[in-house]
Amino acid sequence: MYGGGMEIFMREIIIAPSILAADIANLGRDVKLSEEAGAKYLHIDIMDGHFVPNISYGPDVVKALRPLSNQVFDVHLMISDPLFYAERFAKAGADIITVHCETVSDYKDTADALHALGVKAGISVKPKTPASEIIDAVKYYDLILVMTVEPGFGGQSYIEEMNEKIALLREAIDKTGKDIDLEVDGGIGPKNIHMPLKAGANVIVAGSAVFKAEKPAQVIAEMKETKI
Repeated sequence: MYGGGMEIFMREIIIAPSILAADIANLGRDVKLSEEAGAKYLHIDIMDGHFVPNISYGPDVVKALRPLSNQVFDVHLMISDPLFYAERFAKAGADIITVHCETVSDYKDTADALHALGVKAGISVKPKTPASEIIDAVKYYDLILVMTVEPGFGGQSYIEEMNEKIALLREAIDKTGKDIDLEVDGGIGPKNIHMPLKAGANVIVAGSAVFKAEKPAQVIAEMKETKI
């Protein structure tokens, strides 16, 4: 069984639409649409074709989108050398920069380096990496991201086995006594959002569920109002 305790009931449910599922030819339009629909965060996946088998955006895209939105820019670096590029994304307008635990050697030094850039620091864990890998590092970060699909492509199905990992990391976060977000990314929509919420997540990345919907505002509202 899993469960994130009562803490989740006191936390705001934050929806972070992923532009990986947006219309590339109309990216600015879709970003504005997501904000108008009530999404507090905008999730921006950066992929290098090396750490994950796909290539997406760079700092110039973040810079171009920044004037169009007041959302929190939640930049997820799915790249092999995140600190080499982190400053460029910070200068481009990122508010949160999340790196993968599989790509860094020292968790505290990495968090310190990100904070020195003036952004919030996030650490992400792939599905096959156990929660134990980062539990001791949770206290250094502002956001913990659990991948609930294999990173690299949108439109995948939610891996339900990740609920246990979410719950373990929520417990670790609560023990720190700090205000640390627990984010989940992959295969989440109105029909299954209750699972990561029940396990303890409070930031929900949703790509296809939002940008492929006929009424994105209705989808976001429904997800934010989910009862668990």
